[in-house]
Amino acid sequence: MSGHAKPGTADPALAAAMTRRITALSVATASVLIGLKAFALWASGSVAVLSSLADSGLDLVASLITFGAVRYAAAPPDAEHRFGHGKAEAVASLVQAALVFASAALVGREAVDRLLNPHPVHQGGWAVAVMAASIVLTALLVTAQSRALRQAGSVAVEGDRAHYAADLAGNGVALAGVAGAAWLNLPWLDAAAGLLVCAWLLWGAFDVLRQAADHLLDRGLAASQQARIADLAVADRAVRGVHQLRTRVSGPVVLIQMHMDLEPHLSLEQAHEIMLGAERRILAEFPAADILIHPDPRGRAGPHGGAFSETAEDHDHHT
Repeated sequence: MSGHAKPGTADPALAAAMTRRITALSVATASVLIGLKAFALWASGSVAVLSSLADSGLDLVASLITFGAVRYAAAPPDAEHRFGHGKAEAVASLVQAALVFASAALVGREAVDRLLNPHPVHQGGWAVAVMAASIVLTALLVTAQSRALRQAGSVAVEGDRAHYAADLAGNGVALAGVAGAAWLNLPWLDAAAGLLVCAWLLWGAFDVLRQAADHLLDRGLAASQQARIADLAVADRAVRGVHQLRTRVSGPVVLIQMHMDLEPHLSLEQAHEIMLGAERRILAEFPAADILIHPDPRGRAGPHGGAFSETAEDHDHHT
């Protein structure tokens, strides 16, 4: 997730507010683009414009889903969802990927038909102007989304940005196809542009699908982040080591679990204070973390943990 805030490192309140604003902007932008492209399609009959309009229509649906998902994901845990609702963002990304696949299929079918049965493009000037305006609006939105992601990571917003980043390339290809078909009298360029947009959409859909799957399958944080968490935990000399460190991401929250080696003679109150200190150090760098620490008496703890009992690699880590 390079290029934006790492999971758990953003201030939760700031991240939630920024994510809500950027998803509202995404919905507004998609609505404007649909209106512009519908007019351009009516004026020109261009398949490249049709492909771009279909993509924008599905983008609006995806943006509306993201708009609702990020608000649901930010809701606090309840009796039925004790780990919160963060996975809603990954579910929204899966829906986004499915919609992009559908858009690519529609565009590809229409482009192949136009290659086999070329049609001239009319009123190319209007179509070119609309596609140029679409590029500007989309670029502004992607810039705003990138800025938001640097401050507040969100897999749902990341998926939404992937749509609009693909749109940038798609709109550029559509612009070239429309211009070539209208002004150079080469109607096959319009269909070829549609095929290129189709391929670009498929590429973006696979990337969104991969990121959503990582979250739903509880992929851990990057090795460097996990190492940093372990370093923070053992910064107190009273902590003799940590093992069975496990992490997973749930929307804006990162869940952290670990076993902490402490001296056997410590009282429960002393051990509790040491673990609280470790939590505070971790929360200082990962404010959106949900942390669970299990104390082990150093040298006296037998294997435990059921199916998730420690491996030799876990035991050697930061001991």
